[in-house]
Amino acid sequence: MKIITTIKEMREHSENCRKNGDSVGFVPTMGALHDGHLSLIRASAADNNITIVSIFVNPTQFGANEDLDKYPRALERDADLSAESGADVIFAPTAAEMYTPNYTTYVNVESLTQGLCGKSRPTHFRGVTTVVAKLFNIVSPCRAYFGQKDAQQLAIICKMVADLNMPVEIIPCPIVREPDGLAMSSRNVYLTPAEREQATILCESLTTAKDLITAGETSAEIIKEKITSILNSKNLATIDYVEIVDFATFREIETIKPPTLIALAVKFGNTRLIDNLIINEVQIT
Repeated sequence: MKIITTIKEMREHSENCRKNGDSVGFVPTMGALHDGHLSLIRASAADNNITIVSIFVNPTQFGANEDLDKYPRALERDADLSAESGADVIFAPTAAEMYTPNYTTYVNVESLTQGLCGKSRPTHFRGVTTVVAKLFNIVSPCRAYFGQKDAQQLAIICKMVADLNMPVEIIPCPIVREPDGLAMSSRNVYLTPAEREQATILCESLTTAKDLITAGETSAEIIKEKITSILNSKNLATIDYVEIVDFATFREIETIKPPTLIALAVKFGNTRLIDNLIINEVQIT
């Protein structure tokens, strides 16, 4: 396992891999790795000769009152887990390495960033697209792997890559869940035992929505009301949003038809969790 901390060395290493004819897979993360991240690394290792994992807590995607300072950091542990899952290189730059003091350039994807998480985190996706664009320029991967749990982020990254003609293939990977259904997240460690117990209501509400749709319900309003009612049954849950949108445009819809995204954001105490269900042309996933 090689750990690289500078842009210059990372770029040189990746260029050498490409010159040698190696395909390069890339998994961008903020560290605090869990099985969801590791599934992306394993997918990359299966598809490519070289897998590079970035571990960088990106300051530009955090709002003023968010958890940048307390976001978990454990580079040695993350490097070990990455290596066990098939990674060859860790790129772990500092914030100073990635952003010079006079940094003023940002990448902004319009439209898709306005709703869902963009409503309560108005600068978040600008930070995500900017750092991902920078990482793509530095690493020059053939393929990059992103989890479906962050469905809005996935759609925005795909749009950025298409609009800016970036020579990288985006590989979506399915949500990885705990045995009780809670979607894996680095923020799950913030939950108290009581909050953790109640947080499974996110998956439960989506499962109910899936069952209703499978039974023939197509009214987005009815599905949304049912999900909201289930979430409100937990006294520690505070809903940020429950949205049902067209997955191609992220516009609200009245009738559920593929491709549809049902997306949730709910706070348990100070911890904000997201989850989603995608209804595609072939099946409900």
